[in-house]
Amino acid sequence: MHRRLRFAALAAASALLFTGCGQAPDAEKTESADVDYCARMVTNSGGLEDRSFNQSSWEGLQQAQSELGIDAQAIVSKTPSDLEPNVDQAVDTGCRLIVTVGWELAEYTQSAAAENADRHFVIVDEQLEGENITSVVFNTAEAAFLAGYLAAGVSKTGTVGTFGGGNQPPVTLFMDGFVDGVAHYNTVHDADVKAIGWDKDAQDGQFTGDFEDVNKGKATAESLIHQGADVILPVAGQVGEGAAAAASDAGDVSIIWVDNDGYETLPKEYRSIILTSVMKKTQDAVTDIVRKDLDGELTNDPFIGTLENGGVDLAPFHDMEDAVGDDLAQEIDELRQQIIDGEVEVTSPSSPSA
Repeated sequence: MHRRLRFAALAAASALLFTGCGQAPDAEKTESADVDYCARMVTNSGGLEDRSFNQSSWEGLQQAQSELGIDAQAIVSKTPSDLEPNVDQAVDTGCRLIVTVGWELAEYTQSAAAENADRHFVIVDEQLEGENITSVVFNTAEAAFLAGYLAAGVSKTGTVGTFGGGNQPPVTLFMDGFVDGVAHYNTVHDADVKAIGWDKDAQDGQFTGDFEDVNKGKATAESLIHQGADVILPVAGQVGEGAAAAASDAGDVSIIWVDNDGYETLPKEYRSIILTSVMKKTQDAVTDIVRKDLDGELTNDPFIGTLENGGVDLAPFHDMEDAVGDDLAQEIDELRQQIIDGEVEVTSPSSPSA
């Protein structure tokens, strides 16, 4: 059983600002009055407005500031070389809670937590062990399984595709669920829809090599489209916007977004091609963690988002509702419940563990 962590109050924490700390990139600030609890978030190199987990995590801290009155600021990493000094800067503020986002920050989070036992560290989308570390992870394979089933059901070419930013567990977890969902559709409907871009058995597939270069996303998506894919799941942060551009240019191609509802976060010009999104409720998880810490109830037990607890799910179909149709939508609802009930098992070597 994990030991509950206790923290001493930090006097005048709100007076500890970034002035005088180590060299680091920009800090996004929100207005706050005199408060005795502050939290700092360090983004990965994707930046704050990545339409992905950095943005959702920051929205969670902003929500906590609005609802709970904390002082929240984000330290923005622009390149990989910013990551370690930014974690150091967050620690130097003296804030009680430090949130880091993404696997790139795992090493620096682990070492900072070991050196600062009086703080609580939260890492999003990576699972770490530590007395004062809470991991926020999501079993996105479950929701991606639904997305794969959906993609197979709406495909007119009989081919759907996926690609990632990098071959890392938080990415390949989506891809595992997606291709398995396609396979399940084939079993249920005696169909032969192909999923290209990812081989689950080999744990290898198509990757752009980064999460920022939109042009790489467009080129990769165009390659999948040339192979016949008419539904594409990019798991690549900002790079995925390039896939949306490629789909828009091609016509009759749709995109499944990840992390948040792409219909709401992508430019409006892409709304007509967003089939759905595989969502992680990162914002709610981060807000809840702050609330637990304020109440003295935060432990190092990981938060694992699932279909059952609402931590992951599909977004609404929005403009694609007619293309999906009532029958397929009902199948998706039934499949969701089957996964929750354990009747359909979704597996991946990258699934988070309790």
